[in-house]
Amino acid sequence: MTQRIACHRLQVASNLHQFIESKVLPGTGVAAADFWRGFDAIVADLAPKNTALLAERDRLQTELDTWHKANPGPITPGDSSSPRGMLAYQKFLTSIGYLVPAPKKVKTTTDNVDAELARQAGPQLVVPILNARYALNAANARWGSLYDALYGTDVISEADGAEKGKSYNPKRGAKVIEYARHVLDRTAPLDAGSHLDSVGYSVRVGKLAVKLASGKTAGLVDAKQFIGYQGNMGKPTSVLLQHNGLHLDIQINAATPIGKTDPAGLCDLVLEAALSTILDLEDSVAVVDADDKVLAYSNWLGILQGTLTESVTKDGKTFTRGLNADRIYTSASSKKPVVLHGRSLMFLRNVGHLMTNPAITYTAADGSTREIPEGILDAVVTTTIAMHDLKLKGKPGIKNSRKGSVYIVKPKMHGPAEVAFAAELFGRVEKMLGLKDSTVKLGIMDEERRTSANLMACIAAASSRVAFINTGFLDRTGDEMHTAMQAGPMIRKGDMKSSTWIAAYEKNNVQVGLACGLRGKAQIGKGMWAMPDLMAAMMAQKIAHPLAGANTAWVPSPTGATLHALHYHQVDVARLQKSMEKAVKKLDAKRLRAETLSALLQIPVTTTPDWSLEEKRQELDNNAQGILGYVVRWIDQGVGCSKVPDIHNIGLMEDRATLRISSQHMANWLLHGVVTQAQINETFQRMAAVVDGQNVGDKLYKPMARNFDTSMAYKAATDLVFKGLVQPSGYTEPLLHAWRLKVKASH
Repeated sequence: MTQRIACHRLQVASNLHQFIESKVLPGTGVAAADFWRGFDAIVADLAPKNTALLAERDRLQTELDTWHKANPGPITPGDSSSPRGMLAYQKFLTSIGYLVPAPKKVKTTTDNVDAELARQAGPQLVVPILNARYALNAANARWGSLYDALYGTDVISEADGAEKGKSYNPKRGAKVIEYARHVLDRTAPLDAGSHLDSVGYSVRVGKLAVKLASGKTAGLVDAKQFIGYQGNMGKPTSVLLQHNGLHLDIQINAATPIGKTDPAGLCDLVLEAALSTILDLEDSVAVVDADDKVLAYSNWLGILQGTLTESVTKDGKTFTRGLNADRIYTSASSKKPVVLHGRSLMFLRNVGHLMTNPAITYTAADGSTREIPEGILDAVVTTTIAMHDLKLKGKPGIKNSRKGSVYIVKPKMHGPAEVAFAAELFGRVEKMLGLKDSTVKLGIMDEERRTSANLMACIAAASSRVAFINTGFLDRTGDEMHTAMQAGPMIRKGDMKSSTWIAAYEKNNVQVGLACGLRGKAQIGKGMWAMPDLMAAMMAQKIAHPLAGANTAWVPSPTGATLHALHYHQVDVARLQKSMEKAVKKLDAKRLRAETLSALLQIPVTTTPDWSLEEKRQELDNNAQGILGYVVRWIDQGVGCSKVPDIHNIGLMEDRATLRISSQHMANWLLHGVVTQAQINETFQRMAAVVDGQNVGDKLYKPMARNFDTSMAYKAATDLVFKGLVQPSGYTEPLLHAWRLKVKASH
């Protein structure tokens, strides 16, 4: 039994209570009595509103299920006579309150937003807050070695003797150095010759001088790109350049193994990479009780206080990893030093409105005892923790926001009423803590269909707080499936990316963001590259995100961030957004919305599910293997995000969003008779053996095959499919949390 301490109508798990009173509140200026009194009042006032919003989701889903049963099949574009025509469908959605009128004019008033979000364009990491090492690596990924990123990935071919090997390969190293020199030529070209021919770098009268092999000396085409240096002017150890708002740091040290072979002594090219990071309390973690919450909150506190460390063993040596300091350079143009942030700007992703957590229970108005809405718990505790960063304003030390803001990503919100509730919640927290209104800036995840269709109204509902909007293909697809579950069999999962609605969705997110004035105030982001080992493919494909006008996009690792940063040197996103904004302003807003909705609301179902037996088997195998590979670690080990081998043994970053789409797809095909329950059971049992084999080297792993009746992980995985129809919005959290709690209770 969890030991609890009564605080007004709240019953707080003793370990959480102790953590808040001994670790969180000291230094904030908030008295414990005032904190618990205010927390209690927020729960009493807002928990019923949270419950009502969830009831509204259920009401709308019931209406949708009824309509789709009566009007099965895809929506007919432009057909005004058919009951399944687009106009009739939109009229129905409006009548039930699913679609709301778009505001005539929305202008965000968000202020005090740090440059990493407002002015710079670059990669964004998402990492589980439970893992201190991942959190530190992500925070320190603001700067990344291009040499290391190229040498260790498939961006550089292993052909012609350039294999990675176990020891340094000079041929591969030469390819890396050549690639990096080409990067310098593209981003900071010389007024004569090429960086390929450089034999020395120095500073003369505040300008960069590059000595070439020919004996000539060149400068930069744009002298203003030279920002500063480290070392002395004649022989700098570091040369700082800037391009498209991002910095590049040429590292020079002829005493290093790499530098001694380089004519100019260059030993690395360090790129400004992960401008921002989302520390995640949601999709990528398994947090189900007070113990988990305290660990997660402790890591957030440690990051903001600059005290989080982790012992790391590498190449047989153990060292302590902490947060990087700021980078200081001698200015090229003045006596004042150039100080650059040494760490990624931290968001924290709170949970959505759906889940409750047993860490705190409360006495409701009807006298019943209930678990606290987890989103309210996160809002209060994580914002209070953020006060430790706010208190550092103007003081030396490791800071997160220099503008005095707190950045919270709020996921899985359905429509503007839920966004307005989030804004109200954080407003109440600010008043409780004595913070200025809109100190908390919100990241709105555009990952639910009702939010996509009403995005402008969603932004309007938090117009003074929006610092980030982002598309999420996987969760958005999972919600697409559940919303129209009764419409018919969904197309194959791999075909979703080429469907009509997804293209409209991605385009609409950028257009609406620019129309609402987010340029220069916020991030407009795109989703994750999920294959961390396939960096060459990422480099070929992910440039599409900045080309679409997004000033950030998600990457799966610090290495991925360093490489993806090159795309923002290829695309001047600030200039592109400015031209796109002008184009959006010239469009007829009413017509644009009509065209967008007509594409956005096309449902990806088929009237002819004539897939072959082999195609059905492939789809089931792929889904079941992915579900089992992720769920077994979540349930048995509490790992919420990891690189899971797919059915072809390609490592994929899996989290609850990938799980949602796979489980909903199988549930849909079962509902509409494309496959049978027997086929699904046979597939799960066969894939369990495959997943067991893929995890044979994990000492903590518990095999599922031949343990189908006792493996809680296996039961959880199958529940996600067989109970998928009745899961709220198709989410996986309720089942995962219930099974994880059973596993923890059994230990």
